[in-house]
Amino acid sequence: MRTLVLNAGFEPLAVVSFKRALVLVMNEKATVVVADSENPVCGSSGEYDRPSVIVLTRYVRIPSTRLIPVSRRGVLRRDGQRCGYCGGTANTIDHVMPRSRGGADSWENLVACCLHCNNKKGDRTPHEMGWSLRVHPRPPYGTSWLVRGVERALPQWEEYLASAA
Repeated sequence: MRTLVLNAGFEPLAVVSFKRALVLVMNEKATVVVADSENPVCGSSGEYDRPSVIVLTRYVRIPSTRLIPVSRRGVLRRDGQRCGYCGGTANTIDHVMPRSRGGADSWENLVACCLHCNNKKGDRTPHEMGWSLRVHPRPPYGTSWLVRGVERALPQWEEYLASAA
C-alpha cells in the first residue's frame, strides 16, 4: 500500500510506503488527511488507520522547474504505449534523429515505437522513409510526472493531484 505525501500547501511531493507514512505521523512530522480505515495497521501498542494521504507539518517548497529525467518507461507512458509512426502497440523507443547522426537522448527526439517500425526505419530519419510522426515529441508536464510513483495513482489521491496540475 502506498501513501501520497503533500507539503503544507497541499502540493504533492512524493509517494511513500504506508510504513514510512505511519512513522512520519507517529513522530508528529505529518498529519493524516485520508486514511484507509478498512485495512488498519496492527501494532504491539494498538491499531492504527492506514494512511493514504498525509500532509507534512512543516512547509516544504517545491522547486518551480523540475526537470523530468528521460527514460524508456517514461517515453512509452507519455505516448500511451502507441507507436509514433503506425499507431500500433509500442514496446520499444526510437530516436527520430538517429544517435549516429547526432540525435540526442531527449524528450524531443524520442518516440514510442513498435518493433516492426523500429527495425524498418533503422538508421534513417522519418523524412527519408517518407513517414510522418503521429505525435509531436515533447517533454511531459503535470503533477503526475513531477511526483515519483504517481503513475499508478489511487482514486483517493485524485483531488490532491488535480488541484496541483
